[in-house]
Amino acid sequence: MGEYDFSGEQRVFDNAYDLMIHHLELRARTTPLSIHDLEGELHHLTIYEGQDWDGRGSLKAAEIDGQIQAYITMINRMKQDRNNKDDHSK
Repeated sequence: MGEYDFSGEQRVFDNAYDLMIHHLELRARTTPLSIHDLEGELHHLTIYEGQDWDGRGSLKAAEIDGQIQAYITMINRMKQDRNNKDDHSK
């Protein structure tokens, strides 16, 4: 084992990512969710991440990072879907 054990942070990251992806996928299926909406939410989440309050700790940082990555993944999926639809309509 190395000097640092990041398994706790990795578990928190993975859990936050999985929960947020599930939440965003559900929203996309049940509400009119746009890329613009998600990009706005991501913007505010990255501001929150950047505040890095004293005492937040590595686990909370990992949770926020997982949520951010989920937003990025969902935005990229939606853009790819849009591009695929545009390609098929030509």
